[in-house]
Amino acid sequence: MSEETINGAKILIKSLLKEGVEVVFGLPGGAIIKTYDELMLTPGLKHVLVRHEQGAVHMAQGYARASGKVGVVMVTSGPGATNCVTGIADAYMDSTPIVVITGQVPVPLIGNDAFQEADTIGITRPITKHSYLIKDVRNIARSVKEAFYICRTGRPGPIVIDLPKDVQASSARFDYPKEVDIRGYDPVLEGHPGQIRRAAELISRAKQPVLYIGGGVGHSNAGPEILALAEKMRIPVTSTLMGLGSFPGDHDLFLGMLGMHGTWYANTALDTCDVMITIGARFDDRATGKLADFGKQATIIHIDIDPSAISKNVHVDIPIVGDVKSVVRQLLEHVKPGEMKSWLSEIAKWKKEHPLAYRNQGEGLKPQFVLQELSRLTKGDSIITTDVGQHQMWAAQYYRTRRPRSFITSGGLGTMGFGYPAAIGAAFARPGEPVINVSGDGSFQMNLQEIATAVEHKLPVKAAILNNGYLGMVRQWQQLFYDRRYSHTQLDITNPDFVKLAEAYGCLGIRVSRPEEVEPLTLRALKEPGPVIIDYVVDKEENVFPMVPAGAANKDMIEDVHES
Repeated sequence: MSEETINGAKILIKSLLKEGVEVVFGLPGGAIIKTYDELMLTPGLKHVLVRHEQGAVHMAQGYARASGKVGVVMVTSGPGATNCVTGIADAYMDSTPIVVITGQVPVPLIGNDAFQEADTIGITRPITKHSYLIKDVRNIARSVKEAFYICRTGRPGPIVIDLPKDVQASSARFDYPKEVDIRGYDPVLEGHPGQIRRAAELISRAKQPVLYIGGGVGHSNAGPEILALAEKMRIPVTSTLMGLGSFPGDHDLFLGMLGMHGTWYANTALDTCDVMITIGARFDDRATGKLADFGKQATIIHIDIDPSAISKNVHVDIPIVGDVKSVVRQLLEHVKPGEMKSWLSEIAKWKKEHPLAYRNQGEGLKPQFVLQELSRLTKGDSIITTDVGQHQMWAAQYYRTRRPRSFITSGGLGTMGFGYPAAIGAAFARPGEPVINVSGDGSFQMNLQEIATAVEHKLPVKAAILNNGYLGMVRQWQQLFYDRRYSHTQLDITNPDFVKLAEAYGCLGIRVSRPEEVEPLTLRALKEPGPVIIDYVVDKEENVFPMVPAGAANKDMIEDVHES
């Protein structure tokens, strides 16, 4: 039923409320000022002021990934919009449902190089699932309805709504659509029954199967179904980086992460399995290694909601397009347990002979030990966000995430600076739960201004900085493959004092430099109700192993630096 005539800014706000939006992350400016004025006058919609627009997008990503809801960003035109580009690209690569609302110059000025004008739609078109430039106030409500529908259905992804200043000020009747009908957009949710039966028969006959899960399992909330399938059939499970948390990290069937820095036994299991059941994953190059040698002995089943992902990188034998939660539920009805004792026995032997390990020499603090202790002290129940680099891989290897939507990282784009604002977003999504951002001294400095946001809202976000004084992952490659020519990767000469930095922003800073300090000082940080910055001063030249060199097959992984 139509309501009174109101301005476009108010129509936008009321439309967001209709979509159940509770939190908006953003930063005001001239081209969005009318909407910000209406936002202040509207109860029930919380706005979180960020210190940089990139931080806003990463917060929305963390919020979306932790909650399963759509994250929302609101910024101004020109630099406000362009500052969002990295975050939008990151969300696109990792299929994260966010809606980014950008102000724009008035419609008559578009294309005239007006103050703070940028072609936001043109710039972001390659990195969005869909986008809207709204030139008529009467189209705002319908566009918002469509945007949220497209954003959260099928394979999720970011949407940009570009809203000119004069459209925000124009008036129209508010009439929010009840349904969406978009020509050509009809995601397939139910898998083909015949293909599901074929897959079930193959799985039931398999002698050495492996479940290979990715980020799509988390997006579909299919963790319980994957657990049920694995336990019913006694099939070991390996996960991509994006899939971590969708299967309990401490389960006896879990093989850990696969790929470039995956476990030896996960990669070996995939190399020798007879049936590979790939669910919600896209066969990323960091997971597969050399494609010609990946899964050569296996018959491959691939379940994914995105038909374009099927056989894109790896040829599959039984493709099933559909929502993975629905498809796995149907699989459970048809599969029949087989004999897995010898296969699981072989894997148990591999785990014993090739465990995740590191050399604990001298009095220095090992980063792997820090992650093991964080996992033990939190019992794997914290929400973990990471930045990108060595610390990210150590978190993936040594933190045993036990719950879905609790390991939040930048996978496809690999965005340094993602982790801390994502942790803030996760804290808004799940109030009261502990949130730990595992970062490096390089990554953390890319968005450290958001400490102010965490302090303002008294969020229980702990930043665990593994401080080795380098851009660690690049330095590792320089050590192993470039004769230790550490070209522009040393940071410790000009790194800030992270404890004093924390104090400057008004929160607790703690420095940890010896193994015996890890437990008491970490517990102190975890008990602090507000944000804490923990500076773990770790060994400068510790490397991430196992490691698959670029272009090599996963079976050719290096387990220790002395093998290289």
